[in-house]
Order: sequence, then C-alpha cells, then structure tokens
Amino acid sequence: MKKNRPFIILSLFILLLFSSCLGLFLGSVFLSPGEVIRALFSGNRDMAYTLVTTVRIPRVAGGLFAGMGLACAGVILQGVMNNSLASPNTIGVNSGSGFAVMLAMMLFPSLPRLVPAFAFSGALLTTLFIFLLAYLADSSRTTIILAGITVSSFFNAGINTIKLLDSELSINLTSFMAGSLSGLTVNKLVLPCLGILTAFVLSLFLAGSLNVLGLGEDIARSLGMRVALVRFILLALASLMAGCVVSYAGLLSFVGLIVPHICRQLFGNDARFLLPCCGLLGGSFVLLGDLLGRTLFSPYELPAGILLAFVGGPFFLYLLLKKKGGRRVNA
Repeated sequence: MKKNRPFIILSLFILLLFSSCLGLFLGSVFLSPGEVIRALFSGNRDMAYTLVTTVRIPRVAGGLFAGMGLACAGVILQGVMNNSLASPNTIGVNSGSGFAVMLAMMLFPSLPRLVPAFAFSGALLTTLFIFLLAYLADSSRTTIILAGITVSSFFNAGINTIKLLDSELSINLTSFMAGSLSGLTVNKLVLPCLGILTAFVLSLFLAGSLNVLGLGEDIARSLGMRVALVRFILLALASLMAGCVVSYAGLLSFVGLIVPHICRQLFGNDARFLLPCCGLLGGSFVLLGDLLGRTLFSPYELPAGILLAFVGGPFFLYLLLKKKGGRRVNA
C-alpha cells in the first residue's frame, strides 16, 4: 500500500482537475475547452466570459472547498470521537451551523459578512455538546448518532420557525436545506474559503496528534500530549471547516462520512495521508455531484445535496449495520 501512495495521490489530483474542468465546460450551456480558454485569456467580455467568470468558476471553487472542508472535518470528528460513524451531518454539526446561519440572516440581514462567524459558532457549540455527551455518558457509537439525530431535529425545527417568522428567508430555504452550489459569487466565497483553507492547513500540522489520539487517551498522555487541549483545537478546526461550508452551500450531507471511509481503504488510518487524500477526493465528490445535478435534468437543476443524500443514505445504513455494537467512545 505504501508503494502505491504516490500513484494514488496523483490519480486523485488528476480526478479533481478533471472534475473542475468538467464543471467549467458543462451546464445548461455547453462550452468547449477552446471557448473556456478564450473566455479566460482573450479579454473579450462576451457571453462565454460572463458565464465562466461569474457563474462557473465560483461554482467550481465553492464545490471544491466544500468537499475538502466536509471530508476533512469528518476525518477529524471520527478520530477525536473514536467513532467511524461520526460526520458533520450525522452528529448534527451541519444543522447547528445551519440554524446559526439562518439566525444571522434574520437578525442582521444587512451584514452578510457575519454569516461565516455565526456558522462557525453554531458548528462549534454543537460539536462540543455532542462530545460532552460522549464524555459524560461513555456512550456507544450508535447512541452518539441517535443524539446527533435528536440535535439535528431540534435545529431543523428552529430553522423552520425562522422560516415562518421571516417570509423573505423562506424563498431560498429549500436550496439551503438540500445543499446547493447555485448562485455563488466571489464575494460570498472569499471569507468561507479562506477559513476552510486555514483550518485544513492547520489540521495537516496536527495530523500526527490525531494519530496519537487514535492509540488511546492513556498512551497519548504518556507521550506528553495535552489531550484536552489538542482535542479542543481539532474539534474547533473541524467546526470551522463545516461551518464555513454551511455558510454558503447549505446542508450538504454525507460527504464527511463517505469520503473518509473510501480514503481509509486507500491509505489506512494514518491522518498524515488521510487528510490530504480526503481533501482531493472530497472536492471531486462534491463537484461531480453538482455536475450531475445540473446536467441530468437540464434545463432544470437538482441541488447537489439531494444526489449526495441518495448515495449517502444507503452507505450510512451499510456502515450502521456493519459496525453495530462497536467500540466505546474514549474521552
């Protein structure tokens, strides 16, 4: 497996590049590679230029960072909670972040730059709550997932309440709840993507610590690790990535569950390789899901989150049945 790692990483990079190119070429209007290149470099501000620069490049960038953020957040949550079923979707992190985003949009409609901060805060508080529950109850993996479902239901009820209180927000609520990359602009993406990229880079530096946590709390302490501090930092990074994604892409589901499991089959549990591998594959996964959503039923568009849920739902049930019983959460 170690000998194949460079080839696998190169293959994942090529897949991401291929997916990104398809995102520029395909859509309701087909653009040839030549038209895309001319739109980018010729300086002619025609229809192709407008379509590529204002619609498709932001959409591709948003999908790439969304996949990277959610997949890497899933790796961290699974490692810290010692629970292979944990992900931003399954433990309620996305819903908590989504509720905070809707709250920010209702309370501060003229301050859109506050949305990423609210998204991060909602994701972090939800993550810490679920982890505290695991710490206090020493719960099995299934119990943690059930707690996540309960938390998700609570926050979804809050989102629907905001919908009733503010009719203007309900216009885009369907796409937000499903998870969609439509309507993205550069201004919407700058802060969230910077947050995702920063958290991703910092998580790479902590990959070794994540590996040590996987050996157990006692071994980690014996090696001199400040377990509580490292766990908090890792959970904050996972929350930052998930919250930033929710702030512009809505409640994309199952990316943080499916991609880490696929990558573990390729690289094992070593987070030093698992995190960058998930970043590459996660970006391709979301881009391809979004591409299928806007081409299969053209001229109509299916939000990417719906297609990802069709894939992720059966995958989650498979893991739940396969891992039934499982280990306890060490905290």
